[in-house]
Amino acid sequence: MQYQVPQFIEVEDKIFGPLTLKQFIWLAGGGGVCLVFFTLLPFFLFVALSIPVIVFAAGLAFYTINGRPLIVAVEHAFSYFFGSKLYLWKQGQGKVITKQEVVAPAQNAGMVPKLSASKLRDLSWSLNIKDRTQSGGVSRDGLAL
Repeated sequence: MQYQVPQFIEVEDKIFGPLTLKQFIWLAGGGGVCLVFFTLLPFFLFVALSIPVIVFAAGLAFYTINGRPLIVAVEHAFSYFFGSKLYLWKQGQGKVITKQEVVAPAQNAGMVPKLSASKLRDLSWSLNIKDRTQSGGVSRDGLAL
């Protein structure tokens, strides 16, 4: 038995001419709000309030941000502005960084720090962990473990 695998499942069906169902609902909702404004308000208020409604409805119907519909961005904005926030304060972080301190590391990016012999030995001991266990219990310096 063979089954057909659905393809292009991310593409919505065009139901109302060139519009999908969601696009049609957003545009019809914006048109309905504009119709209410037209019947209840004077003409200059109708025009002043209808233009933002039309732009917002068209944005909800057609505009995408990073491949996601505008309604997702609006939902995230509402949850950010009206949701609870957690503010953390770390005591002792009061050092003020000057512009010279920020620029100085960028100028010295090509320099290699000079390590003393004891620092190099400590570094080699920390990197030599596998060698000590595989060499039969004797370290590289000849010391028994």
